[in-house]
Amino acid sequence: MSIQAAIEEKLQALEPSYLAVENESHRHAVPANSETHFKVTVVSEHFQGLMPVKRHQRLYALLADELAGPVHALALHLYTPSEWQSRGEARPDSPDCRGAGA
Repeated sequence: MSIQAAIEEKLQALEPSYLAVENESHRHAVPANSETHFKVTVVSEHFQGLMPVKRHQRLYALLADELAGPVHALALHLYTPSEWQSRGEARPDSPDCRGAGA
């Protein structure tokens, strides 16, 4: 199973109404076909009443194995359904890696 698929499977525990796991490794200075840099967007009722740091801690706990090994970077965008709607159902774009072309 790919790392991306493992992340997607584990995040189902949050019963997301929206889930996007994007492998952004190709935008960084890593070997081709790497799975080291991900952007994760989760919309879930489970985040209701939780401050951002608590939301991140929930993800870190679910993805402990991946974060202890192959995953080097994880950009998290975690919203309740109402927050997601108020954002126009959009998450921020990732900046380009400064070392990617070096």
